[in-house]
Amino acid sequence: MSMADSDPPADGPPAEAFAGLFRVTETDVDGGQLRYYGEPLVDGRRLERCLWPLFRDQGYEVRLTSESNSEKDPFTGIEIDRTRHVLVATPHSTGIDGIPWKNVVFALLTILSTLVAGARWYGTIDTVGDAFLDPMAVLAGWPFALAVLSILGVHELGHYALSRYHGVDASLPYFIPLPNVIGTMGAVISMRGRMPSRKTLFDIGVAGPLAGLIVACIVTLVGLGLPPVPTPAIPIEFNYPLLVQWLADLTGQPIEYPAGMSVNPVVFAGWVGMFVTFLNLIPVGQLDGGHLVRAMVGERQATVGALVPAALFGLAAYLYYVQQAAFNAVFLWVFWGVFTMAFAYAGPATPIYDDALDTKRVLLGFVTFGLGILCFTPVPFELAL
Repeated sequence: MSMADSDPPADGPPAEAFAGLFRVTETDVDGGQLRYYGEPLVDGRRLERCLWPLFRDQGYEVRLTSESNSEKDPFTGIEIDRTRHVLVATPHSTGIDGIPWKNVVFALLTILSTLVAGARWYGTIDTVGDAFLDPMAVLAGWPFALAVLSILGVHELGHYALSRYHGVDASLPYFIPLPNVIGTMGAVISMRGRMPSRKTLFDIGVAGPLAGLIVACIVTLVGLGLPPVPTPAIPIEFNYPLLVQWLADLTGQPIEYPAGMSVNPVVFAGWVGMFVTFLNLIPVGQLDGGHLVRAMVGERQATVGALVPAALFGLAAYLYYVQQAAFNAVFLWVFWGVFTMAFAYAGPATPIYDDALDTKRVLLGFVTFGLGILCFTPVPFELAL
């Protein structure tokens, strides 16, 4: 539905309220979004900063974008591509409408897949297919499933809680089921709202890794106190990061056992949480580490992000040529090198107000990255093929 430029769309700000910043030629309402077509009179970043409080006060988030369309020249009949600038105002909401069935279904499927994975680690089933032959045997995997889901869930809820605190629209966590040795590919939340400031970006980014790592440490300590289990029929061996080794030294519990025995699978769940923490803290793009670096150093994050893939490829080369590590270890970091190239290209979230962080948050950022390093091991696992 189009309207004259003098008519404000729905209950949005009238064009006259920002006439000195954006010259409106047409307004429109499209599926709840308000669209102001026209020409910006100032730099795009400055325009968004100036309009942000005006639109937020009326319940909208605003973004400057452009649209391209083709029109026939009335005299020559030739198709001409035209680009129009448009301010898109989206209703701002941090609430949950009804029961989030998609989140519920994915959570239930992930509970099932992690139960199956846990049962394999406890030795009550040997393969995923055995779960269909003896469904009750799957229930033996509940300690592992509970531990993994607690770590992943608390990590994402950390992001969600700080998103709500700062008024940024975000979805509830989506758990991702997968029939592998972990039973999941992790969990994610969808950040639908824009980041008002670097402070907000930092707080939301740091909350997940710290919350998840605290639970991972608790899970590991609990697992170290549980009895070992017979080595499961899973052809994979895990190497422990410094943080697991330190927790084992702290409790006086072993993490290596004689042939035929292994640590309790709950310890492995803690290992999973630490490995996920390290991967999330890689300082590139939309990963938590990318958000933290963007908040800490501003636009210089692009330089850091460009170096990350090179560092991962370098690690893979070192493992291959110097350490002569197994193929799976080399492939892991080559894969993440390619993955982070895509993340670096996409870039991190860009806050509306790009003011520098306070010293306390910068220090907390360095501490968080330090904890991430304690979760790192160059060869996380080896396939016994």
